[in-house]
Amino acid sequence: MFRIDRWKEIIEVLTTNWFRTLLTAFGVFWGILILIILLSAGKGLENGIKADFGDIATNTMFVWTRSTTKPYMGLPIGRRFSYTTEDVESIWAQIPNLRFVSPRNQIGSDSPNVTKGVKKGAYNIYGDYPEIIRQDPLSITQGRFINQLDLENSRKVAVIGIGVVQDLFEVDETVIGSFVTVQGVNFKVIGVYSKEGGEGNQNAQKEIYVPFSSFSRAFNRGNKVGWMAVTAQDGTPITKIKESIFELLKKQHRIAPDDKRAIGHFDLFEEYSRVESLFGAMRFIAFFVGLLVLISGVIGVSNIMLIVVKERTKEIGIRRALGESPFSIKLQIMMESIFLTILSGMGGISVGALFIFGINYVLTLTGPVDMFMAPSVNVGVVIGALCILIFSGLLAGFIPARSAIKVKPIEALRTE
Repeated sequence: MFRIDRWKEIIEVLTTNWFRTLLTAFGVFWGILILIILLSAGKGLENGIKADFGDIATNTMFVWTRSTTKPYMGLPIGRRFSYTTEDVESIWAQIPNLRFVSPRNQIGSDSPNVTKGVKKGAYNIYGDYPEIIRQDPLSITQGRFINQLDLENSRKVAVIGIGVVQDLFEVDETVIGSFVTVQGVNFKVIGVYSKEGGEGNQNAQKEIYVPFSSFSRAFNRGNKVGWMAVTAQDGTPITKIKESIFELLKKQHRIAPDDKRAIGHFDLFEEYSRVESLFGAMRFIAFFVGLLVLISGVIGVSNIMLIVVKERTKEIGIRRALGESPFSIKLQIMMESIFLTILSGMGGISVGALFIFGINYVLTLTGPVDMFMAPSVNVGVVIGALCILIFSGLLAGFIPARSAIKVKPIEALRTE
């Protein structure tokens, strides 16, 4: 199989009519290139959309209040209500398989609400529990995040974003241990964070986190809760237990059981699952389209090999007359087909790799594009493509090879 003479013959056959060989190889080259481009583009889109989720715990649901839409127990329609810390305790006590229940209060950034010396800024201020950092991760670049002692002792401490530091502090000024004033209340800075998204996501870098208890006391919120982030244990989708949470909250606030709009929520697990399903379908379509294009190229190889066998009928007859076995002739034809298929396929893989490298290089220079980043193709896909090429080469050469060995020597020698 690996004789030098055999490989010289393969090269000679394929270069005799180089233009025809080039056109034939282009079909396989184009098919594998399209497959790689489609898969890499889909992966880039998937990476971009998933980056919008950041590192946030995807098995999480956010819950807030709305107006009631049905009267219940003598209470009118359109009634407003608020969650309380008692609701948080009830959820913990009565709903199984929960990992975190984090109440949150917030002051919006509609107008300047934070000062430091003569500088002012408008930022979102959050009153949180310490575990929020495990539901919506932050990268602490200086100091620390709020902890349980801060919460229990209602310490007036704050963790600020790098965007706040850039706005309110001088370049060489010490941040940790300094004070910022939030709506007239002083908070000591104990940490600085950077959030997923980097400098391109400026709003995410311009937020301030303080203990939930300190927030409630400083801004007269009592035991009220603006909204909650509820995370289920791994292996238990929050989607499966959210109705139990809604039933508990409706019971505690005397809301009609069939009032579907009184409790607002956003199920991150459900949304993330939809994204996963969408990209699973996109990967299937990319494979399907790429394989169809590749198959068309393989059919072209098979057709050309049939023509080559027809042109070499007399040669095959002479070789049969001289005693060459049918298996040897069949092997020769199939090796020519495999060689042409793999060579053109490897060319497609190489160009596809260069294309992906070029796109990533451009994205590095120009910065991230909305919902598209880091296109790539898994190594397993490349290995799978090589296996497909080998199988395709065998398939493309099989029919011409069978046609070749059916030629009788005496009839082949008569062929002009």
